[in-house]
Amino acid sequence: MFFLIIFLISSLAQLTHADPYSGGAPGAPPPPSAVAGKEFPPQTFFCNDPHSKCFGKNINCPQQCPMLKPASPKDKACFIDCNSIKCEAICMNRKPNCKGIGAACYDPRFVGGDGVMFYFHGKTNEHFSLVSDSNLQINARFIGRRPQGRTRDNTWIQALGFMFNSHTFSLAAKRVAQWDDQVDQLVFTYNNKPLAIEEGHLSTWAASDSQLTVERTANCNSVIVKLPGFVEISVNVVPVTKEDDRIHKYQIPSDDCFAHLEVQFKFLDLSEKVEGVLGQTYRPGFENPVKRGVAMPIMGGEDKYKTSSLLSADCKYCIFSPENSDGSANSLVLDPTMTTVDCTSRMSNGRGIVCRR
Repeated sequence: MFFLIIFLISSLAQLTHADPYSGGAPGAPPPPSAVAGKEFPPQTFFCNDPHSKCFGKNINCPQQCPMLKPASPKDKACFIDCNSIKCEAICMNRKPNCKGIGAACYDPRFVGGDGVMFYFHGKTNEHFSLVSDSNLQINARFIGRRPQGRTRDNTWIQALGFMFNSHTFSLAAKRVAQWDDQVDQLVFTYNNKPLAIEEGHLSTWAASDSQLTVERTANCNSVIVKLPGFVEISVNVVPVTKEDDRIHKYQIPSDDCFAHLEVQFKFLDLSEKVEGVLGQTYRPGFENPVKRGVAMPIMGGEDKYKTSSLLSADCKYCIFSPENSDGSANSLVLDPTMTTVDCTSRMSNGRGIVCRR
């Protein structure tokens, strides 16, 4: 009996001092990017694609952003693209830069592939094609309201719909009365079925029958959607704040804060025939019709780019047709670093200025 008591006491002592992070069984240590509060050498990436500009080169992350996926969502990440001109890594936030090329934010304000900032208002509760190419279709659903005495709707992008190959994907912001940063307001579908993505920074979902991935860039309300070889999209859900409402006189009701998406697209492959509200601005020789130097340069085209639903490609100018895509259309040469350009200046406040070309 004496030895049995000693054995039990010893066992309890071992349990009391067990590693609280072991989970009951030994396992591989978490990757450096998942460990907060620790410093590691900058990460390196080897470009092994013989078709890339930087083939055969090791690209190192700079000290300012040593990690591809930093543990803190507030830290800048290291971005490496083996098709970049200088074969150098750059530091970027993983959330949308609303002043950068490919952005669509606010009451929708876009920055086109030509570097020109413009507004496209669309219409409340209707859908419009942002990008339509032979192998990729991206639509947006607009929400909004018309304040008393105004002649048009104030609108925001509430959802995005993607079509590629035979697949569909969508993400949307829920309707919510009172905004709480700690409550996730994103909903997803894949191939027309609801999709649950676990909350938590760096939580990732990958499709089993395509290359599509979705990664959370914060505990909630922020993601990066990747379709390798086609596009990367950073998305953030935000409300219309009381300050925005006061400044712009939106007359936001008390039961809806109009949660909407801030988005930035990084296109990796577009054809010279690409269409869409945003897509057309990437075409070579595109002559942007918006007025320069005005407070709100407006891009028309509602009649050309309106679709019947979030996941349809039936607008007048839509060209999505994956079954007929033979790759014969010339691809555009896209500089991935251009997404870091800030398309504003102190003098213009971003009013229709050109950042490149």
